[in-house]
Amino acid sequence: MPEPLAESAKSVAAIDGSDKSEVLTRVESGVGRITLNRPRALHALNRAMCEAMTEALLAWREDDAVHSVLIDHAGERGFCAGGDIRMIAGSGAGDASEARAFFKIEYRLNHLMFDYPRPITAIVDGIVMGGGVGISEPADIRIATERTTYAMPETGIGLFPDVGGGWFLPRLPGQTGIWLALTGARLKAADTVALGIHTHFVPSERLEALKTALLAHPAEPKTVTDTLASDPGPAPTAAHCAAIDRLFAFDTVEAIFAALEADNSDWALAQLAALKTKSPQSLKVTLRQLRLGATLPSFADNMAMEYRLGGRVVRTHDFQEGVRAVVVDKDNTPNWSPADLSGVTGADLDRLFAPLPAGEEWTPLQ
Repeated sequence: MPEPLAESAKSVAAIDGSDKSEVLTRVESGVGRITLNRPRALHALNRAMCEAMTEALLAWREDDAVHSVLIDHAGERGFCAGGDIRMIAGSGAGDASEARAFFKIEYRLNHLMFDYPRPITAIVDGIVMGGGVGISEPADIRIATERTTYAMPETGIGLFPDVGGGWFLPRLPGQTGIWLALTGARLKAADTVALGIHTHFVPSERLEALKTALLAHPAEPKTVTDTLASDPGPAPTAAHCAAIDRLFAFDTVEAIFAALEADNSDWALAQLAALKTKSPQSLKVTLRQLRLGATLPSFADNMAMEYRLGGRVVRTHDFQEGVRAVVVDKDNTPNWSPADLSGVTGADLDRLFAPLPAGEEWTPLQ
């Protein structure tokens, strides 16, 4: 960039709410802009939103006038709270065909972003969970603010951390990804930046200046962000990283439970208590998913694995019951079945992870 950026840079015009499209896509000053525009649902993703983002990214991929991509959201409540969980559960109660169609396009979007030839910047201001992680983790520049709350809470609804969780989480430092995936722990910006989940911290009061600067220097998003970023402060999780690496290093959930119980510290017992509220099936699926994902040669291979899991897990009792308890009735008292870890066998897991018939496997966009 030719000159340092001033924090008082001219603001980008805010979205006025007159466009009712759930995703707004346009090119401004050499930046392909994607704005999530479903604030009442915390921008939860549906199939049409994923299709709109995919269409825009494909159009810009070969356009020399587009130097970088910026993903943000309308409103201040959150970046993206996940996917359209009620639709997925409703489909899973039947033949799951609609859920599989959603996963296919969503995972193709995740992969398109992962391999995208232009730098992508995601401004993760507010809540980011599930599907929101899937459209921000593949970005080159991932910006958190003081309002950011990150989590992958799927084990609490009988699901697993999909949208690339099997790739990104085991590649976090030590065993922190395993801990996050199993417990559904929520992190703020100091932790997410320290762990590398997000690359920068920018206070929300600087976001409009940041967007203006990105439009002024569309080919240099990292330099722009480096200039306006600041220190998010000390990371609370740092005090527990050694314990996380020691207690979550096992390849069975039973061994993790035993290690936490034997440790007997207040922190370890709190993690154990949290784990005991999760779906036993989901805990075992998730641990295998992440251990396997750590060994896979490509992001596409990981997404194919998660697609096999997704179409099957949404039809299970625990997912249906988890959505009922957490999303529909909101009594937060799911009746898991099997009710304990011993009831989830290796054969059960093998069936969920098995390859799909020829012609039904997930494949990336060309």
